[in-house]
Amino acid sequence: MGNNFLKWILTLCMFYLVSGEGCSLVLKPSRIVVGFGEPVSVSCEATRPVRVLGWESAISAAHTQQELSVQWKVDSLIDWIEEPICYGVFFTAPRQCEEKLNLVLYKTPDSVSIRPVNHTGPMVAGKEYQLLCEVQNIAPVQYLTLRWYKGQTEVYNNSFSELTSSSPVQVSSVLIVTPTKDENGAQYRCVAELELGPEGPRTPPTVTSEPLNASVYFPPTFLSPEPEVLELVVGAEMTLDCTATGNPTPVYSWQSSNPSEERMEDGAALTSSSLVPGTYTCTASNALEKKSKHFTVKAKTKGV
Repeated sequence: MGNNFLKWILTLCMFYLVSGEGCSLVLKPSRIVVGFGEPVSVSCEATRPVRVLGWESAISAAHTQQELSVQWKVDSLIDWIEEPICYGVFFTAPRQCEEKLNLVLYKTPDSVSIRPVNHTGPMVAGKEYQLLCEVQNIAPVQYLTLRWYKGQTEVYNNSFSELTSSSPVQVSSVLIVTPTKDENGAQYRCVAELELGPEGPRTPPTVTSEPLNASVYFPPTFLSPEPEVLELVVGAEMTLDCTATGNPTPVYSWQSSNPSEERMEDGAALTSSSLVPGTYTCTASNALEKKSKHFTVKAKTKGV
């Protein structure tokens, strides 16, 4: 039992001394961020005399028996599973230790695009819709933030820190919108941004989708919706205006309570010098709804 206990203690000590504090190896830099296909170079230095100093690497192993430093260098890094480890075999205890390089290989996406989900054509004001942002071949995804913009304003963002893949993947984000009539013509964009930390590029790499121009249908709304009462001045030109906003653009029709009234032109405003007392009704309509506005034309009171 005593021998087994001693072996356990020795194993624990060796585990502690293999890496981390007391390893006597220093990586310069200790964390490096590299774009896909770019060159990379990292130095491993021993802080005490070393028998063998080297790098374990899938594509660029290196070692030395003479110097206190050894370099790991790749002209074009394209290996997504590369995990370089610097190791040292020393003359004195601890005789072996290693340090793993914190290497981040990143790639901007091939494409970023947005589209409506299960919908084509214009949206209708007041109804709920989903917009989908799709990102193709980005790495590493855990550093990605997708930012949604309406015009110049960020309205939502989505991160993927819970994912762990180091190689390129496809991800997506959904934005739920309930457009209003004021958002007709608004532009939506999705921006993929890699936030790689202080060792990464000074400006985070970003790729932006083509804008999605929102076409929003909404029913006619009169600029002045309340009924109007006008006094007739014989021979004077009068204008009844029922201009309305709407998408699609409203079309207008007029009706008069006076059966002798000639057919009136279809337009937002009725202008005439031959109107007669009575009620005039304007109807503005588009694909969504019809709305009416009433005008009452009264004869001028005598003596006034």
